Amino acid sequence: MGKIKENSTNNINRQYIHECDLTYAVCKIGGRWKLLILDKLKDGKLRFSELKKAILGITERMLTLQLRELEKEGLVKRTVHAEVPPRVDYELTNIARELIPIWSVLSDWGGKHRKLIQEQEISEE
Repeated sequence: MGKIKENSTNNINRQYIHECDLTYAVCKIGGRWKLLILDKLKDGKLRFSELKKAILGITERMLTLQLRELEKEGLVKRTVHAEVPPRVDYELTNIARELIPIWSVLSDWGGKHRKLIQEQEISEE
């Protein structure tokens, strides 16, 4: 993948969007799989295979890519143990653990919103 041009519209928009701390935070944890991965790690360390089993529908490639991004962003810590065969654990970093109460509130909101939408759809039938 090539380097993004500094004066490209995409890069300029990214700079403006990331001036807002809320948008910046959502960009770091946003996406289809990141919140699920972070949520599964909230109770402690997991191995790759345990994460894969815990998240239905995610491919190994996608899990690998998402874990790499989360590690790069400082949200997940990857520990390689010098064993044969090698063992790798993933866990939340301290900064990621600060998000757990926020996820809980956001999850509650999601449940309320989902119920509201379902009730609206039923009443429209």
